[in-house]
Amino acid sequence: MNFALGAVLILLVAAIVMFAINRPRMDAVALIMLTLLPFSGVLTINEALAGFSDANIVLIAALFVIGDGLVRTGVALQLGDWMTARAGGSDVRLLALLMLVVCGLGATMSSTAVTAIFIPVVLRIAQSTGASASQLMMPLSMAALISGMTTLVATAPNLVVNSELVSYLERRGDLNPAGFHFFSFTPFGAPILILAIVYMLFARRWLANDAPAPGQVSRQPTLAQWINDYQLAAREHRVRIQPHSPLANKKIEELQLKNDFGAVIVAIDRRGRLIQPTPQTTLLVDDLLLVDLLAPEREVAELRSEYQLAEIPLSGNYFADRSQDIGLVEVILHDKSDLIGKTPAQSRLRDRTGLTIIGLRRGQAAVESLLAHEKLQLGDTLLLVGPWRSIKNLQTGGRDFVLLDLPAEFHQLLPVQGKAPHAVACLLLVVGLMVSGIIPNVQAALIGCLLMGWSGCVTLESAYRSIDWKTIVLIVGMLPFSTALQRTGGVDLASDALMQICGGMGTYGILATLFAMTAILGMFISNTATAVLMAPIALAVGSELGASPYPFAMIVALAASTAFMTPVSSPVNTLVVTPGNYSFGDFVRVGVPFSLIVMVVSVLLVPQLLPLFPAP
Repeated sequence: MNFALGAVLILLVAAIVMFAINRPRMDAVALIMLTLLPFSGVLTINEALAGFSDANIVLIAALFVIGDGLVRTGVALQLGDWMTARAGGSDVRLLALLMLVVCGLGATMSSTAVTAIFIPVVLRIAQSTGASASQLMMPLSMAALISGMTTLVATAPNLVVNSELVSYLERRGDLNPAGFHFFSFTPFGAPILILAIVYMLFARRWLANDAPAPGQVSRQPTLAQWINDYQLAAREHRVRIQPHSPLANKKIEELQLKNDFGAVIVAIDRRGRLIQPTPQTTLLVDDLLLVDLLAPEREVAELRSEYQLAEIPLSGNYFADRSQDIGLVEVILHDKSDLIGKTPAQSRLRDRTGLTIIGLRRGQAAVESLLAHEKLQLGDTLLLVGPWRSIKNLQTGGRDFVLLDLPAEFHQLLPVQGKAPHAVACLLLVVGLMVSGIIPNVQAALIGCLLMGWSGCVTLESAYRSIDWKTIVLIVGMLPFSTALQRTGGVDLASDALMQICGGMGTYGILATLFAMTAILGMFISNTATAVLMAPIALAVGSELGASPYPFAMIVALAASTAFMTPVSSPVNTLVVTPGNYSFGDFVRVGVPFSLIVMVVSVLLVPQLLPLFPAP
């Protein structure tokens, strides 16, 4: 062992120890190594920093931005609602759907980002269905990790291993070095996902069922609760303006709906776009009017007949269903309020705040009389309805009332509404370009980012915030170790030692050993750093055997995603510890047996699908 190799190994061991004890944080360790490696004389500072110009680093950053577009536009939120509806109260169906959806979404974006997206979704599902959050968070993290075994761009280790494979083929003299394609990983990830779903149906019993996750129980009311408390369901009416209606092409201030029928137009649905009505708003044919009307059914029928309005079926949960467009807020009148003694009609509250009084409680009971003629009193609790931007303005304070409560849905508002189809179209285009191979993956991802920005799904500010710079710096900081170990003979030394240890085991034994080494190393350091270290060793072993490099690169990539065994094996696991109320032992108890299953499946499948010695 020469001095240069010794220096590189000392730095590598130091990095592993710091990763294991998590002191300092991982990206800081990577920066320390990036700074110290040039002192070994093996690399120049420019070579150490070359990772920042690596196409795969740019690709990873671009995928974070695309993932942010899916979050901001509500694609992930809609998936959660869809899962709850499709599960139909079945825990088995819910778990299977959760793992399938998470893995499917994680196939095209960061598994860490997917996990972060779905934690609040899973908590909401647990609240609404009564399921145990502890028994859903572990399947969530497992599916997110398995998503890294489904496509080339699903996780950073895949891209790192693929980059190392292409570099190896170039050094070997291949004229057209081809790495893995987009779906090279799918034949391995799909059966592993199916096994994981079956496994978790039984293994979830090893997790606590009665320990609620912190923050799972919320004291905040929901829109549905307010609809019930203020008895809104019986008063909601939705009507369409027909071609010969006297309301067509009239301004709201010209009408006598409030005086004649006590009717308040809460919102206007115009071709799927919700409009907040003002006195100057002109009503058009085919507008859908959401009307708050407390009157006998006979008067409701008279209203529809007189103004030629077609009744449209409306559920009592309309406000909850349109929670991204229209909101509710609860306020209480104080002793200096100008509203005391006035009726809602006299208050002209909508003109001043953009909000309409839709409910009134006096004490604990909802007032059932005609609200338009009810005089407001000190201490009355009012339920106001209107656009969220108007509700947000109330947070700065009001002269007539004190903001009492906001619904839980307030914290689930999407930064961008109505752009989900655009985000999905951008994602499908990126995936299509990557699968076709017409242009490089990184160029396809950058096109997706630009289209996300052009369509309004993301902004420059949100794009920069969405990139996990900690992960980027970690990868860039560890990449130079691969080059340094190759130049100093460290890779050859490791591969020789590995061949001496398991040379008599045959190719299956060697693949199993490589898998086990990668998975065990990943228990203590980042799976991305593990891939950086193990990929060149695996390729060197394959070279000594005279075998194809593809199965050896694949076994390392699959093992790098097999990070189920400890809460520090991957950021994905770390994210679910608190909301799942897990201990270190929970991951060991559930993760170790499944890691062994994945190892057996991978070692059996890899040589079958990627022949070790392909026919010439």
